[in-house]
Amino acid sequence: MSNALDQKETEFALKVRRALDENINSLPAASLDKLAAARRMAIARKKPEKVAVAAPVFAPSLAGAGAAGSLGAAGPGHAGKRGRFSRLALAWPLLALVIGLAGIAYWEDQQRTAELADIDAAMLSDNLPLDAYLDHGFNAYLTRNH
Repeated sequence: MSNALDQKETEFALKVRRALDENINSLPAASLDKLAAARRMAIARKKPEKVAVAAPVFAPSLAGAGAAGSLGAAGPGHAGKRGRFSRLALAWPLLALVIGLAGIAYWEDQQRTAELADIDAAMLSDNLPLDAYLDHGFNAYLTRNH
């Protein structure tokens, strides 16, 4: 709500300033003196502007850490290469993440396939006929015998 009020106040102030600038020559001297006095009073009452305070920045102190930022900046002709290199440098971690996730998914799929193969081998090497596995009471049979 205050943002809309600030915007309306700013628009009003711009309109007043524009009108005064356009008609400055036609104003009487007494009005100009009053406007100058009002301006001085407004400047005296103006709140001090907030000063930006710089926050401490982490600077790595490892050997050669400062040289990492200057890659590709060997001369004035290399400015375009540095921009492409920095964009490419941002893409490498994303590419590594995608390859890593694909590798993990493939490894889990191989593990699941190996487990199913072990279960199938155990079922086929058992002495029970295949119809026993289709029987609904087979789970009860397994719990009684094992």
